[in-house]
Amino acid sequence: MRVKIKAVAKQLPLYTRVTADILPFIEIWLKGQDERFIRKVIKIFENAGVDKRYSIMSPEDVFTNTTFEEKNNIYIRECTKLAEQALQKALDKAHWKAQDIDYLITVSCTGIMIPSVDAYLVNSLKMKPDIVRLPVTEMGCAAGVSGIIYAKNFLKANPGKKAAVVAVESPTATFQLTDFSMANMVSAAIFGDGAAAVLLSSCPQDEGPEIMAEDMYHFYDATHMMGFKLTQTGLQMILDETVPEIIAEHFPKIVHPFLEKNKATINEINHLIFHPGGRKIVQTVDDLFCSLGKNIDDTRAVLKQYGNMSSVTVLYVLERFLERKIPPGDKGLMLSFGPGFSAQSILLQW
Repeated sequence: MRVKIKAVAKQLPLYTRVTADILPFIEIWLKGQDERFIRKVIKIFENAGVDKRYSIMSPEDVFTNTTFEEKNNIYIRECTKLAEQALQKALDKAHWKAQDIDYLITVSCTGIMIPSVDAYLVNSLKMKPDIVRLPVTEMGCAAGVSGIIYAKNFLKANPGKKAAVVAVESPTATFQLTDFSMANMVSAAIFGDGAAAVLLSSCPQDEGPEIMAEDMYHFYDATHMMGFKLTQTGLQMILDETVPEIIAEHFPKIVHPFLEKNKATINEINHLIFHPGGRKIVQTVDDLFCSLGKNIDDTRAVLKQYGNMSSVTVLYVLERFLERKIPPGDKGLMLSFGPGFSAQSILLQW
């Protein structure tokens, strides 16, 4: 059973700022801290590889001392809208109706809502009442790829069906005003908000790159490396500084065995669709791929234009490839890293 990616669409929040416009807010926020520390944080923002980012909140609201409940309520209200807009855009691209979707996966880790966002989509878009729903809530940056893997497995077992994966994230809703740790500084410098939707099909008439294979690789004893800690003020970022080194160490065990298992080599991969976790991770992976004669220019471009939007970001990279005229037979490799710690991969063929 062949499963293809039919369409990808992104949706950006209302508010946007270039990094230079955010720096005055950073200086006000850090007033009273050690001058060397302030200069270091400013450097982190300036060198993060992010020129612009989008947010569900204005900078004034982001830097206002609000409660977890207040920010989470904004997350629920705004992310529900973004999810609907992204899915409708994707449906329009594919010339599908909302009622065509048999399987709906929603992905988010930057807020808490029960019912999950998929329940709201079923109501607002009047999707079929027997639709199968799956919210993916705790897989972080890897979950955009996770959602596609789960959708592929459903469609492989159900010929002639259609699926949607909707990722929506607001890392700015998790920003901690009283946390002056390096993890909070780095996450504030690289993250932005956004949404995206991917449509997949096991209908023979639908066109698009085919999902040839998928894989999940788990790092042992690495649960401390990335994630969120639930505190009274909200979701506090956990981000170990050794993440780029650990990725580099495991990289050969992630990429080459996956391709070999599917009778392919890195030399046969024409397109790299890599999640832009941050400047250091991007540089680490770029160096590794560069030594293999490949590049992740699209990944770097997405980080620069939008920042890291957690699970959403790799889908923005994927959209860039779907908008191009790619020759039949070309292969693509999707790759994301996330809490656990894990790497998740998909092999595509046009």
